[in-house]
Amino acid sequence: MPDREPPAPRTSAAAFDWRTRVAITLGTWVLYALGATWRVKVHGRQALLDRTPEAPRVVLTLWHGQMLPILWAHRQPTGVMISEHKDGEIIARIVGTFGFFGVRGSSSRGGTRALLEAVQVLKRSADMAITPDGPRGPRYSFAPGALVLAHRAGAPVVSLVAHVDRKWQLRSWDGFEIPKPFARVTIEYGEPVVLDDQDVRAAAARTEEFAQRMRDAVARVERLSHASTRA
Repeated sequence: MPDREPPAPRTSAAAFDWRTRVAITLGTWVLYALGATWRVKVHGRQALLDRTPEAPRVVLTLWHGQMLPILWAHRQPTGVMISEHKDGEIIARIVGTFGFFGVRGSSSRGGTRALLEAVQVLKRSADMAITPDGPRGPRYSFAPGALVLAHRAGAPVVSLVAHVDRKWQLRSWDGFEIPKPFARVTIEYGEPVVLDDQDVRAAAARTEEFAQRMRDAVARVERLSHASTRA
């Protein structure tokens, strides 16, 4: 796998009050303690692990509510789009412990700059992870940003979905999932899809196609999880 890319400039730790710094530290410890109990099974990842340094990097698409089990299972040097708000800096510090690094910006703030930076990340041999229904939803909607990025960078799109058999689910817009201790977590990496459309507008128009690919993947990984339980 490629070396980790240098992260975007980060806010000094002094910019947070002591309660926030303690919460970040404790939250990270809790995540590691909880994640260590999960029984994770991954499908379809080997092709990515076997890539040569010269092989194209990919745009990974994942639903916002499934970030936690996926970040834990993936743990490879990967860029992730993170809001420029202060809350985004907190998220950047936490996901950094999983080997991810932030590309700061979103569809509402810093979008153009973030897109250009993400293209450069892909061309410098690191993958990018995008939540197409983030940062505000609606849940399971597919905004065109991931497809625009993939087309401009010449990078394949790979869906990344999860199924958790036992979880807490927050009453947030994304139904954020937290696997319970000793939960079975099943992850699937989809087949790479190359966007060979004539222009970026045509690529961006394929959102419903890729949303359906992810819905199909979620149903498939649920069947894989049930089959593994019965085996």
